Amino acid sequence: MRLFANVLFQIALTAWVGGMWIVGYLVVPILFHTLDDRPLAGRIAGHVFAASGWMGLALGGYLCFFFLLRQGRAGLRTLSLWLAVMMLILTAVSLFGIQPWMEQMKLDAAPLDVMQSPLRERFVTWHGISSSLYLLQSLLGLGLLLRTGFPTAFFRLSSGASETG
Repeated sequence: MRLFANVLFQIALTAWVGGMWIVGYLVVPILFHTLDDRPLAGRIAGHVFAASGWMGLALGGYLCFFFLLRQGRAGLRTLSLWLAVMMLILTAVSLFGIQPWMEQMKLDAAPLDVMQSPLRERFVTWHGISSSLYLLQSLLGLGLLLRTGFPTAFFRLSSGASETG
């Protein structure tokens, strides 16, 4: 059962951090580069970020549960747990705070596109805040991967030592 939990942990960590990077730094930029209709690209990106956020809450919740179950109260003193908690907080702030606020600005700007409306500057500001928090979350995810995502054997192999040494 311990092996299954460890494998599930690795899958959850990989899916959460990898999913964030793929969505934020590959899928969404491709949407805006490919689609001529920027408002449509923005709507699709919003849906993709929302789905990614819900996935992040589930996966991040499992990671925190795993740390606490595996390490008990001592887990509260580990950097890995706090990296996951900070990522979860940023996910929740984005999903339940910033994204709905930006969606409301789009609705308030209708029938105009928000970028053609008087709300443009406020939207751009919140988009910048959202992007900055996403970058911070991505860097926290990198830290979490570096702290927990690589088996010790990987480092032994990459340093030239044998797997059993």
